[in-house]
Amino acid sequence: MKYILVTGGVISGIGKGIIASSVGTILKSCGLHVTAIKIDPYINIDAGTFSPYEHVVPHITDAIQEWVMKQATISVDEDGVEPQVCVIELGGTVGDIESMPFIEAFRQFQFKVKRENFCNIHVSLIPQPNTTGEQKTKPTQSSVRELRGLGLSPDLIVCRCATPLETSVKEKISMFCHVEPTQVICVHDVSSVYRVPLLLEDQGVVNYLRERLKLPIEMRPRKMFTKWKEMADRSDRLLEHVSIALVGKYTKLADSYTSVIKALEHSALAINHKLVVKYIDSADLENTTLQDDPVRYHEAWQNLCSAHAVLVPGGFGTRGTEGKMQAISWARKQNKPFLDANSTEFNPESKHPVVIDMPEHNPGQMGGTMRLGKRQTVFTSSTSVLRKLYGDVESVDERHRHRFEVNPELKHHFEKKGLQFVGQDVKGERMEVIELEDHCYFVGVQYHPEFTSRPIKPSPPYLGLLLAAVGKLQSYLAKGCRLSPR
Repeated sequence: MKYILVTGGVISGIGKGIIASSVGTILKSCGLHVTAIKIDPYINIDAGTFSPYEHVVPHITDAIQEWVMKQATISVDEDGVEPQVCVIELGGTVGDIESMPFIEAFRQFQFKVKRENFCNIHVSLIPQPNTTGEQKTKPTQSSVRELRGLGLSPDLIVCRCATPLETSVKEKISMFCHVEPTQVICVHDVSSVYRVPLLLEDQGVVNYLRERLKLPIEMRPRKMFTKWKEMADRSDRLLEHVSIALVGKYTKLADSYTSVIKALEHSALAINHKLVVKYIDSADLENTTLQDDPVRYHEAWQNLCSAHAVLVPGGFGTRGTEGKMQAISWARKQNKPFLDANSTEFNPESKHPVVIDMPEHNPGQMGGTMRLGKRQTVFTSSTSVLRKLYGDVESVDERHRHRFEVNPELKHHFEKKGLQFVGQDVKGERMEVIELEDHCYFVGVQYHPEFTSRPIKPSPPYLGLLLAAVGKLQSYLAKGCRLSPR
C-alpha cells in the first residue's frame, strides 16, 4: 500500500480536498486503484456514550495508524480490487492543537510503512497584497518549518496563489524549504476546479510520484484523462443556464450543502448547462416571516418561483420545516421538477405521525443511533423513472444518514393519492424512494445520492432533476438514457 498524506498550512480552507482528489484522479487515470480518507482532527466525537473502559486509550497514535491501515484496504471500486494507493487528507492547519495527535501519528507512521511507501504533500498559501502585487513566500516558509519541527518533511509543496507562480518565487521556496524546484507546484486560481488535475499533470506530479513511490505506471495515453480534459474544456464553454432553488435551513453557510452543490454541478455539466443555485432559507417562506419581514418573504418566494427546479435537502429539527413543506407543495402543484405532515421528530405527541423514528433509535439518546453507510434499495416498480435513470436495474447501493423514516402504516394512504413508493429496503420494511404520478419529476429518496456523484458519472437522481428542469428528461429516457452528441 502506498500512502500520500495531504496537509495544509497558513489558513484553513486552503484547498487540501481539491489537491487530494486531484492527485487521486490523475493516479486513477493511470490505471491504479485508489482510495481516499478524510480526517477531521477531533478525538472524542460522542464522549457522552463511552463506557468507563472506552475512556482509557493508552496509545491514541497507535489507534489512528491502525484505523488508517484498515480503511486503506477497503475496496471502493466496482471490481472489488484492493486499493494500491491511499490519499489521506488531514483536515485543519498544521499547528492547530486538535491536529497534534494526528500529526504525531503520521510522523510515526512514515517509519512503520517505510519511506518508499509514504509521501507528504503540503498545501500552502502564497498571498499577493494588492498594494505591491508581490507574491509573498514567508507564510509558506513558516508553515513548512513548523511541519518539519513536528517530524514531517514535505515531498511536494503545493502553492495556492491568485496568479501563476513566478520563477524567482519558486526558486526562493525551493531554497528556504529544502526541496528541488520541481517539487514546488503552482496551483493558481483557474476557471473551474476541474482544471486542477490538469495543472498537476502539466507540472510532472505523476512522474514524481511514480519515481518516489515506485508506482507501476506506464506512461501512455490515458482514456480517462482525455475525457477529463474534454470535460474541463466544455465547462468553460457553457452558455445556457439552469437555475435550481435550494430550499434549506443552513443556507447562510454554503459549505453545509457542498456535496449537494457538487452533484448538481456534475449533472448540469453533463447536459451542457451552467448551474445557477438560488439559496432560499426555508424559514423565509413561512407566514411568520411575512409578518416580521414582508420584503424578505416576497424575495424568497420570487426566487423559488423563478427557478427551473426545486431541491430540498435534509435537515434536523423543527425550524424552517413548514417552509420546506410549502416549497414542496408548490413544486407539486406547479408541476415543477422536484427532488428531495406532522412528524414525531417535531411533535412526539402527534396522533397521525407521517414520519417516525426508526426502531434502532432510542428516544432521548441521539448518539450513535443513525442509520449510516451504504445500503441496498430494491425497486418495486418496473415503470419507475428513477429505476430507468439508474440503468433499469433491480436494485442500487447508496449511502444513508438518517434517524427517521416514513411511517409504513400510512403507505396505502399516500399511494391512493398517486404518491407511489417505488423503492424499499431489502426486507420491504422501509420506504426508500417515492415518485408522484402525472408529474414531470417529483422524486424523494431516503438516502443521499449526492455522496456518490462524480464529475464524469453524475448521480442519477440529480441528473434526472436537471434533465427535467431543461425539458429533456423524456427524450433522454426514450433514447435509453443516452445524452445527445455534444
